[in-house]
Amino acid sequence: MVSSSGKPFTVSELTKRIKDLIEGNVGNVTITGELSNVRPPSQNGHLYFTIKDANAQISAVMFAGNLRTMGFRPENGLKVEASGEVSVYAQRGVYQIVVRRMTRQGQGDLMAQFEELKRRLGAEGLFDQSRKRPLPYLPLHIGIVTAPTGAAIRDMVNVLTRRFPNLDILIAPAKVQGVGAAEEVAEGIRLLNAVGDPNGNVLPDRARREVIIVGRGGGSIEDLWSFNEEVVARAVAASAIPVVSGVGHEIDFTICDFAADHRAPTPSAAAEIVVREKTELVAAVASLADGLSRSMSERLAAARARLEAAASHRVFAKPRHAMETYCQRLDLIAARMSSVADGRIAECRRRLVAAESALRLGRTRHLPELGQRLAALSERMSRALDKRISDRRGTVAELSRGLKALDPLAVLERGYTITTLDDGKALRSPDQAPSGTRLTTLLSGGKSVKSVVGASTAHRRGTRAPDQGQDELDLFGG
Repeated sequence: MVSSSGKPFTVSELTKRIKDLIEGNVGNVTITGELSNVRPPSQNGHLYFTIKDANAQISAVMFAGNLRTMGFRPENGLKVEASGEVSVYAQRGVYQIVVRRMTRQGQGDLMAQFEELKRRLGAEGLFDQSRKRPLPYLPLHIGIVTAPTGAAIRDMVNVLTRRFPNLDILIAPAKVQGVGAAEEVAEGIRLLNAVGDPNGNVLPDRARREVIIVGRGGGSIEDLWSFNEEVVARAVAASAIPVVSGVGHEIDFTICDFAADHRAPTPSAAAEIVVREKTELVAAVASLADGLSRSMSERLAAARARLEAAASHRVFAKPRHAMETYCQRLDLIAARMSSVADGRIAECRRRLVAAESALRLGRTRHLPELGQRLAALSERMSRALDKRISDRRGTVAELSRGLKALDPLAVLERGYTITTLDDGKALRSPDQAPSGTRLTTLLSGGKSVKSVVGASTAHRRGTRAPDQGQDELDLFGG
C-alpha cells in the first residue's frame, strides 16, 4: 500500500491514517474486562493500566480529572466496566482507550464500591458525629442543590412555602444523574458557601445561606450514584453551612447522607426538617405571652394583697397602741433594772458584813492585810455599782428617746394636728363627720380645740389650755 502519489508512506503518515480510521470509525465504546499492569498515578495524576480478557488486551489511560470522580481504587485483577474513546498514541504507535468513566462490573460491584468509599471516608473521620452541626432554629435564607426541573424541587419549594411563607430560597441547579452530575452537585454546594448566586453575582452577607438542602427523587442505585461519589462527599464535609441530605426514598442511603449534618428520608422530609410550621411558632409565642400575662397578674395580686394587709395592720389603725406597748416594756425593764440593782447592792452588803466579821476575828493578826482587801473590795464595788447604774441609765435614756419618737403627740411640735371624734377615734375622711359632728383637734403643747361640723360660718368662742377649758369651732360650713 502506497500513498496516492505513488510514494511510500512515512511512519508518521501511516500512523496518522490509522489513527483517523480508528478514531473516526470506532469512537466511544464501553468494554468489560480485568485490570492489569496498574501503575501508580504519574506526577500529573494520570493513571496507566491494561484491560484484558482471556484472549486479548488493550492499553488504557485515565486522566486525573476523571480519576478523581471514581469511587474505588483500581487494582490488578479487578473486573470493571470502562467507557471512553478508542485512540491511537502516535508517539508509541499503539492504540488505546481513553477511559472517561469506570465502575466495578455489575450492581454487586456498585455496592462493593459504595462500601469501599464509605469505609475509606469513615476512616478519615468525615462521618464522625462530632462534625455534625445543629440546624438553625428558624432559617430565612435557604439554599437548594438539585435539578431545576422535576418533582423533587417542586415538592421542596411547596413544603417550604407552605410551612413558612416569604422565605428566601436560592436554587443552585445541577444535574443529579449521569456523567458530570457529581461535579455539578459539588460545585453547587461550593457556590452557595461562597455567598453567590447561580449567575455568579455576589450576594450581601445578610443574604448568606443559613442551611443547604442537597436532594433528588428516588431511583435505582445507578440513578443515585452521583451522590455516592467522593467529590460530593468531600464538598458536603467541607461546607461551612449545615447541609441536609434528602436523596431518594426512605430506604435509600448514599454517601452524601453520611457526610451531611442531617439525613432526611426524602426531599420533602428535608424541607420539613429545615423549616418549622409558622402556625406552630405563632401558637407557641401566644402560649408564652399568656403564661407571662398570668404570671404578672398573679404577682401583682400577691403584691396588692401584701400592701392591703400592711395598710390594715393595727399599727396604722391604732397608733397609740404601739406607744402603750413600748411604755409597758419600759416599765418592765425599769422594774427589772431596779430588782437587779437591789440584788447587787444586797450582795455587796452581805460581802461587806462578812468582811467586817472576818476583820474583827483576825484584826490582831491580819489587820493591815484585811484593811487593804476591804479598801480594794469597796473600791471595786463602788466602780461596779456606778458602771451598772450608768449603763442602766443609758438604756433608760435610749428607750425614752425611742418612745418619744413613737409618740404621736411629738408630731404636733412640728406643726401637725390630730382631729378625733367624740369616741376618741382619729378623723380620716370628711365622710366620717356629717353635719353636727363634734370634733376635737389636738395642738402642740397639750392644747385642744373643739369644733362642730355644719355651721354656715366658722366662729371661735375662745382658746385656752386643756386645764382651763376648751374652744369650739364650726367646720365644713357651706
